[in-house]
Amino acid sequence: MASVEEPPEKHCWVCFATEREDRVLEWVSPCRCKGCTKWIHQACLQRWLDEKQKGNGAGGVSCPQCGTQYRIVFPKLGPLVYFLQQVDRLLSRISPFAAAGVVVGTVYWSAVTYGAVTVMQVVGHKKGLDVMERADPLFLLMGLPTIPVMLVLGKMIRWEDYVLRLWQKHSAKLQLFSNIVPGIGRPVPRVPIDSGFGSDHLSVSRTLCGALVFPSIASLAGRLMFRRVPSSLQRTILGGIAFIVIKGILKVYFKQQQYLIQANRRILNYPEREEVAEGRGEEDNEDSGNE
Repeated sequence: MASVEEPPEKHCWVCFATEREDRVLEWVSPCRCKGCTKWIHQACLQRWLDEKQKGNGAGGVSCPQCGTQYRIVFPKLGPLVYFLQQVDRLLSRISPFAAAGVVVGTVYWSAVTYGAVTVMQVVGHKKGLDVMERADPLFLLMGLPTIPVMLVLGKMIRWEDYVLRLWQKHSAKLQLFSNIVPGIGRPVPRVPIDSGFGSDHLSVSRTLCGALVFPSIASLAGRLMFRRVPSSLQRTILGGIAFIVIKGILKVYFKQQQYLIQANRRILNYPEREEVAEGRGEEDNEDSGNE
C-alpha cells in the first residue's frame, strides 16, 4: 500500500515559528510564493503590513519576494462610519488647495499693505491717505500689490554687469584715468576662466530684501541729500536715483578690482614659498622680541 506524503510543515517567515510550536494562530498564504516563504501567521502579516503602510491603511502592499499585491478585505462599515470616511477623504483632497489659497491670500494682502505703506512713505502720510481715499477701491486692490512686484523686477535688472563688461572691454583706453582712480586702466595679464567675477549669482533672499527696503532707503537719501526740494515725492525719486547710481558705481569698481586681483595672481616656486615663509617667521620673531 502506497504511503501518502504529508504536506510540508508550515513556517512563518516573520517570526520563524512552526505549526507544531503554535497550533492556535491562524495561517495564511497571501501570494504566489512556495516553500518556506509560502505561509505566514495572520497576526504577523498584519503587524508587517502596519509597518509598511505607516498609517496609510488604504495603501496597497506587495510581497517582497514574488511581488504579488496582497488582497486586503475590510469589514463592512455602517452608514455613519461610511459618511465620516467620505468626509475625511474629501477634506484630505481639498486641504492642499485650501492651504495654497490661504498662502496666496496672505501674500496678496501683505503686498496690498506694503503698497499702501510705500505710497504714504513716498508722497507723505497725509497726502498718501488722501490719494488712497479718493482713488477707486478696485484700482487700489489691483494697483497696490503691483508695487512690491515692480520693485523686485526692477531689482533683478543687473545694469552694473553691462557697465562692468564695457569697462573690461575698453580698459586699455582708460590708462589716462589711472592716476585719478587706482586700477581703472590696469593691464590684465590673463583673462580668468571663472566668469563669476563679472556678475553676481542671483540671490532670491538678497534680491527680495533689497527691493522691499529700497523705498525706505530712497526716502532717507532724499531727505539727507535733497532737503531743499519741497515735494516729498520728488525728494524720494531723486534720493532713489542717487542711491542706485552711487551703489552701482561702487559695485562696478569693487567687481573690477576683484577681477584684477584674480587676473594678476601668481603661483610661487617652492623655494620662493619657503623663503617667504621664513621671512614671515623672522618678522614675527622680531615683533615678539620688540614686545
